[in-house]
Amino acid sequence: MKYKKISIVMLSMLMLMSSVVSLSETAARGLFEILPTAIPLGFSPGTPFVIPMPTASGVDVSRNARAEVDYSNIRYGYIMARILDSSIPGARIVINGPTGTRYQYRLATNGSWEVFPLSDGNGAYSIAVFEQVVGNQFASSVSLNINVRLVDEFAPFLRPNQFVNFTPNSPAVQRARTLVQGSRSVIDAVTAIYGFVIENIEYDFELAATVQSGYVPDIDLVFSRGRGICFDYAALMTAMLRSQGVPTKLVIGYAGPMFHAWISVHSPETGWINNIVWFDGTNWSIMDPTFSSTSNGSDDFARFIGDGTNYNPIYFH
Repeated sequence: MKYKKISIVMLSMLMLMSSVVSLSETAARGLFEILPTAIPLGFSPGTPFVIPMPTASGVDVSRNARAEVDYSNIRYGYIMARILDSSIPGARIVINGPTGTRYQYRLATNGSWEVFPLSDGNGAYSIAVFEQVVGNQFASSVSLNINVRLVDEFAPFLRPNQFVNFTPNSPAVQRARTLVQGSRSVIDAVTAIYGFVIENIEYDFELAATVQSGYVPDIDLVFSRGRGICFDYAALMTAMLRSQGVPTKLVIGYAGPMFHAWISVHSPETGWINNIVWFDGTNWSIMDPTFSSTSNGSDDFARFIGDGTNYNPIYFH
C-alpha cells in the first residue's frame, strides 16, 4: 500500500470539510462565530427508477428580504434554501437535528435554490441562515423550528442535495442506468456501479494540493474529467446509486485519525450495509471508493479496513 498516497487523500478531506464543523455562540451583540470550515424502497430489476427531484413548493416558507427557507416537503427528507440578496457575503445554513449532530453548509449567493437533507430522520429540527458580519462572526438572518415525520427512512437518501447533486439528464446517471441493466438485485447494481467508479476515476493529486475549505463535489465535472478527491469519489457513487433507486448515504467521518468520505447502502435482504467496499459472494468489506481505487488490491489495504472499526461516521448526506 502506498501510504503517501493515502495520506494525501486524508489530508484533502481535512481541508475541504473544515466548513462542516460546530457553531459556537458569542454572547456579545447576539453574534455567532462560525469556524472556517411513500417513496419506493428502490431497485427493482427491469423497472426504470423515476428520480424524485426536490422542489421548492412555496407552501411552507420562512423568509425575509435577504434569505428564504422552503420547508414544504420535509416529509420527503429535505429543505431548500436560497439567498435573495447577492450582496450577503459568506452565508451559511445550519441544521440541528434530533441526534444532536450539527450540519453546516455554505449558501450560494446567486439566488439559486439548494437542497439540504434532513439526515437525522424523524424528530425536532432547528434551522437557521447566518450572514457573515466580520471574520468568523455571523448573525442569524432566518430561523425556524420544525418537527419532521418522514414518509419512510429512505427519503433523505434517494434524492439529490448540495453534496450529491444530479438530475435525470446527468451523464453519470445515464451511465448508471446502462451499468445496472441485467442486474437482478441491489447487490448486483452496487457491484456494477462500484466497479465502474474505482476503475474509471483517478485520484486528483493536483486538486488535493489546492482544494479550499467549502469545496462541494461537481458530479458532472468529476464524471467527465475522470478525476477527483475522496469526497468526489463518494459523491459520484452515491449519485449513481440513488439515481437507480438504491438508498445510499454519503458518510463523512474519520478513517483512522483523518477526516474522510465513504458510503453506506441499503439492501432489502440485509438492511443498511455500513462502510461497504465489496461483496465476495459471502462477506461484505468496507466500501470506500477512494481507497479501493488507489490501493491496487494490496493486503495492507485489506488489513486497514478490517471489520470497520477504523471507520467512525459523523455526518450523513
